Amino acid sequence: MSEIKIQAETRTEFGKGAARRIRRENKVPAVLYGHGIDPIHITLPGHDLMLALKQPNALLSVDVDGDAQLALPKQVQRDPIKGFIEHADLLVVRKGEKVTVDVPINVVGEVIGGAMVVTENATVPIEAEATHLPEVIEISVEGLDAGAQIHASDLELAKGSSLAIDPETLIVNVVAAPTAEQVEAELESAEAEAGIERDESQAEVEAAEAEAEAAPESE
Repeated sequence: MSEIKIQAETRTEFGKGAARRIRRENKVPAVLYGHGIDPIHITLPGHDLMLALKQPNALLSVDVDGDAQLALPKQVQRDPIKGFIEHADLLVVRKGEKVTVDVPINVVGEVIGGAMVVTENATVPIEAEATHLPEVIEISVEGLDAGAQIHASDLELAKGSSLAIDPETLIVNVVAAPTAEQVEAELESAEAEAGIERDESQAEVEAAEAEAEAAPESE
């Protein structure tokens, strides 16, 4: 994983009012900490930080007054509605140091017709060198049929990486696709719990639609 360089500015103002002023300038208040150093309060360019954090477990090279610090995003607070970054906690790391991070799972391939893939865990904790963190772990389900399972121990990890989770943890489960009748029964049960009543004609139409969707396409 390559380092993403980002320029920081030290800050001396704190509190909600100061944070709002910083954000109005399209910057993000942040803190650098770790390795026994006193926490360094900084501001980062909002657009650059947003782009950097699109990469999972981004390794940042944060330049603070000419002193570059390698850091990983430890906690990122976002606006719950607009999604912009409100604050970031960055953990200082050193080259050669091993850290534990959650790595996203990416499922590729097609299962046999009539089966469907259930991702039981969307991320997997991995221990690896801070400068060699995997961005994603790819899992192929090509040609698998209902009943197939992929556990943490089945994952192919990059050299130098190791699992930080029980090897028997279920990651991907291949199951039989539900029938139209099962879909309809689950829908009726959910509606009954919610107190929703349907007339008979509507139920028949929806059942027919569900059956059509579940039927295999003709070649």
